Amino acid sequence: MTNPSADDARPATAGRASAPDSDQPPQAQETQQVQAPAIADQAGAQEANGADGADGSQPLLSLVDVGKNFGPVRALSDITLDIPPGQVTAIVGDNGAGKSTLIKTISGIWHQDHGEIRWQGRPVHLHTPKDATDLGIATVYQDLALADNLDIVANMFLGQELVRHWQLDEIAMEKTAKQTLADLSVVTIRSIRQPVGSLSGGQRQAVAVAKAVMRQAKLVILDEPTAALGVTQTRVVLDLIGRLKSQGIAVIVISHNLVDVQSVADRIAVLRLGRMVAVGPKSQFDAESIVDLMTIGTTRRLVGEPAEPSRPAGQSSGSSSEH
Repeated sequence: MTNPSADDARPATAGRASAPDSDQPPQAQETQQVQAPAIADQAGAQEANGADGADGSQPLLSLVDVGKNFGPVRALSDITLDIPPGQVTAIVGDNGAGKSTLIKTISGIWHQDHGEIRWQGRPVHLHTPKDATDLGIATVYQDLALADNLDIVANMFLGQELVRHWQLDEIAMEKTAKQTLADLSVVTIRSIRQPVGSLSGGQRQAVAVAKAVMRQAKLVILDEPTAALGVTQTRVVLDLIGRLKSQGIAVIVISHNLVDVQSVADRIAVLRLGRMVAVGPKSQFDAESIVDLMTIGTTRRLVGEPAEPSRPAGQSSGSSSEH
């Protein structure tokens, strides 16, 4: 059951929106237009959010009223979000907005306390990271989880080494690793046998992503992929995200860098205090409106058509809410 006191503290976009008061200044009326639900039924909400694929296909991943508590702390509240296939969805929010909790729930590290996760339209239960990996969900965390003392091939096959005649099939692993990197147009690595510890930040990201793609991932989640990278290495990573998209792989990018988000994302989802306050195509947002949504839960100006705001639990999909 929902905590009434927590509900009272919800941002206006997370629930209801009243009609603009004619006595209010134009700026306030404009804000309420952004908050007001643009679509009343589920089909319309999905269309407004661009949640379906370009060919009208169903979302690859859907979160429906997902919530996560840690004791008395409500980390995620009624998150509803669709991830389309072959698109880049950027999830943005300030520290403490719930981005890490959300991706760990999708990745199977934590199980949601309520709500439903659907994969290609089917309800699924992600109790362990292996459950997510078996579906085709790969997560590349900020620390990349690479072993610096091992070479690129050993890292890419770590835990899933190829064996032939009771021995490691080094030749097959080298060929597979080299082909995967080539498919992603990773050309800056001089040798697939060089230690990962000798690689630059962008090259390390490329190896971590190639490892995920090699395991037939359909959805790749990138946690702050350009954090602490220079301009050149950031461009390497952003180009890599574009190549994942061109291969039909869905990508979720968690980032604080709004410039990077605007350059690679097809859709943007904004989190604030455990709730999804807005979701929509990139064209509906600019940096100023995103900052407003992250900090005060609403935007003071319109950018194109209004992004679909979050809906209360039990209503049709469109946006979400989280921490």
